[in-house]
Amino acid sequence: MSCVILGAGKIARGFIGHLLYLSHIPFTFVERSEALVNLINERGKYTVNILGHSEKNCEVTGVHAWNLADEEKAAQAISDADAIFTAVGGKNLHTLIPILRKGIEKKSVKGGDLNIITCENWKLPASILKSGIEESAGEKTKAYLAEHVGITEAVIMRSAIEADEEWLKKDPLVVNVQDFWELPVDASRIVGNLPQIYGLKLVPEFTGFLERKFYTYNAANGTTSYIGALLGYEKLADAAHDERIIKVLDGVYQETAQALSEKHHFPLKEQLAFTLTSKRKLQDDTIVDFIERNARDPLRKLGRDDRLVGSARLVEEYGMEPHNLCIAIAAAIYYENEGDESARELRRIREEEGVDAVLEKVCDLDARGYLGGLVKAKIELLKEWGWIHE
Repeated sequence: MSCVILGAGKIARGFIGHLLYLSHIPFTFVERSEALVNLINERGKYTVNILGHSEKNCEVTGVHAWNLADEEKAAQAISDADAIFTAVGGKNLHTLIPILRKGIEKKSVKGGDLNIITCENWKLPASILKSGIEESAGEKTKAYLAEHVGITEAVIMRSAIEADEEWLKKDPLVVNVQDFWELPVDASRIVGNLPQIYGLKLVPEFTGFLERKFYTYNAANGTTSYIGALLGYEKLADAAHDERIIKVLDGVYQETAQALSEKHHFPLKEQLAFTLTSKRKLQDDTIVDFIERNARDPLRKLGRDDRLVGSARLVEEYGMEPHNLCIAIAAAIYYENEGDESARELRRIREEEGVDAVLEKVCDLDARGYLGGLVKAKIELLKEWGWIHE
């Protein structure tokens, strides 16, 4: 048994690679950054630090990587594998399609089953890969794909963050991670059998699981980050303990919980219990994570289907009013960070073209519609509270 991890970032190293190492399953990273590939191959190992539980720290050894640009070697690694994991960020999934198709073509000659597991905080990541591969594959590959290739989804619940400078000097590949070990995977789309992987949990009834996580954890993260930024916080956990933010955050949890419960037909009590796991994570002082990292790229995070606007649309769709989510959206529209190109462009649109332009161009909302009007009302409310200064 062997595996390939497409991507070699913090989640790839600090969660997927860590679990595979603990399972004694050999794996190879395939990564687009030449510098990162070279560093992995030079060192051949890296450290995973478990935040708040140093006794669980682990050195992952015997690691190597191929460059995504080296198509022949990358495709060969895919064809030799029993399972592929992606951890590249949802917006980059489309870049994997050519190499996956090529690897699957090689695998079809050798025979055997292959499962591809997306480990992305993104909507319908498996569908993106499946449709992209099918569109570009020949008939023989399509037939093999239909019968022998499973493309499924995992939900990433472990946080992985940058280590401090002292650690990075000792090990530039080190990753600090949350003390969380479970990797839920949609069992319904698996073909054949997966290797026995530590922490991997096959979930038969997976419908809505990824959306549930995204519109609970990511909406809460966005709420805490953007309001926290307005109120001058630097660390996520500090912001998550502020009573002003907690009040809005609890409202967001209520709004998303009711909508998700209605849509996916699971008990509201169960979803509200799930929100508590999100809140505990945000308030965990051992996870030293920064507002700047979480608020980064507001143009994307204010997108129509992303954590805040997507959640608000879902809540509205199921007949409720997303007052607290719209407070979070209002805060995000006024996010400031000179070092973030996306934040600079957001400010330019807001200052030169107005809030209506942000709502329409960035959020894809009708500025005169219900949600657009509610966000604008919340902007005025935040000004009254003294959270927004113009």
